[in-house]
Amino acid sequence: MSNEEKNQDFMEVGRLPLTPLDIHNKEFTRSFRGYDEDEVNEFLDQIIKDYEAVLREKKELFEQVNTQDEKLAHFHNIEETLNKSIMVAQEAADDLRSNAQKEAQLIVKESEKNANRIVNEALSKSRKVMMEMEELKKQASVYKMRFKMLIEAQMEMLQTDDWEQFAGSDDEFNEEELLKEFEEQESKS
Repeated sequence: MSNEEKNQDFMEVGRLPLTPLDIHNKEFTRSFRGYDEDEVNEFLDQIIKDYEAVLREKKELFEQVNTQDEKLAHFHNIEETLNKSIMVAQEAADDLRSNAQKEAQLIVKESEKNANRIVNEALSKSRKVMMEMEELKKQASVYKMRFKMLIEAQMEMLQTDDWEQFAGSDDEFNEEELLKEFEEQESKS
């Protein structure tokens, strides 16, 4: 409850609070057998001093309450600011986490694409090597067949009568003629 509310509550009771001046200026009616006037005045002076002390203390307490209210409001503002800062930091952390997850997913997708590309290239190279190997096998088979045919042709040549004539004659071995015959045989096959 603020000071203004307390003062308002006191005034609603129906009377204003007394001031030290009110007490000092208060005059009592005199009666025949009344109190000793000096004693009453001394007592009133003491009440005025005490009342002034109470009012000063009340004023100081109201000022302290106001100061504490201001501090409390300040701390509420700090608390609200800290809560907002925590929320902003949490949102930033959530955004960072979300962005990191998205980036990780992109990296995984890119890695998968690269892996697929590498596998496809390897399969393509493997197919190419297999085709080349098949081609080499065919060429080797053709070479083997030609070589076999050449050997068979040479064997047939050795088994012909011409060879026996040549081997049986006493003529000198003519290398040039032999090469010519070999080339002729080769061109026929």
